[in-house]
Amino acid sequence: MHYTAIGQTGLEVSELSLGAASLGAVYHAVSQSEADDAVATALEGGVNFIDVAPYYGLTRAETVLGIALRDTPRDTYVLSSKIGRYGDKDWDFSRDATLNSFDQSCARLKLEHIDILQCHDIEHGDYTQLIDEALPTLRDLKSQGAIKAIGITGYDLALLEKVAVEQQVDTVMAYCTYTLQDQRLAPVARRLKDKGIAVFNASPLGMGLLTRKGPPDWHPGHESVHASAREAADLCDASSTDISQLALQFALQTAADNGIASTVIGASRAKHMRGNIAAVTQSPDSALLAKVEALLAPVRDKGWDVLPGNGGKAGK
Repeated sequence: MHYTAIGQTGLEVSELSLGAASLGAVYHAVSQSEADDAVATALEGGVNFIDVAPYYGLTRAETVLGIALRDTPRDTYVLSSKIGRYGDKDWDFSRDATLNSFDQSCARLKLEHIDILQCHDIEHGDYTQLIDEALPTLRDLKSQGAIKAIGITGYDLALLEKVAVEQQVDTVMAYCTYTLQDQRLAPVARRLKDKGIAVFNASPLGMGLLTRKGPPDWHPGHESVHASAREAADLCDASSTDISQLALQFALQTAADNGIASTVIGASRAKHMRGNIAAVTQSPDSALLAKVEALLAPVRDKGWDVLPGNGGKAGK
């Protein structure tokens, strides 16, 4: 497992991260014992970076994660959480909401400080409020030692890059934009890395797009993208390979060369976490990868901002 320093913050994060959204029973029921095992397996496998948010499971993910980490020495992991998004269509980047969210996250996580605090899905919130209230509040928390790094997250790469550079944040987390199907994050991540900003790639499976099961009903991708991904999954099945395994191997093996500090993927069960860890050192089957990339070529980089789908949870 490789680790990358986050600017001058003193933090170092593993190349593979545990996305804790699934611990909030976002996709299926998850018991506390399952969550405990998944988190323990991640830490034992060298994963030291865990990402969560109040929005995930409407605070359940933070609560479950806090219990799972209760006996873990605080200096053995890096934890990121978020402020600003509190429901499918509920954003608040005000100073009061930011401070209140931080305090409540610490209480749920049973922690006195959070390593990286991020503004969640910034393209949907009030931009002026983000710039004038949320980010200055995070700077105050950082100066007080309550957090060590300031981050922003979202899907709109142009906005993320603009805000990251102008506001001199420490980290950027983008989702669904560095996958087998959509690789638009790569040049952005390389530019941000050159400016000392760490980039995290979340949802390397495209929020379920690149899986045997396929995307959930609310997935915002266009039907043509869904159809191509289904063909790619069937192609992988014919070669006795799970497309999610191939997609994760690709994302992990090519991340560093494209300026990505860590790849964030969810796991709510220990066996899935072990599979994710194994993918760190497993190179994808080059012949199969080439066939899948050729099949996906017609929809390459066609995100839902390019080919709108059903709008997703945040609406159209």
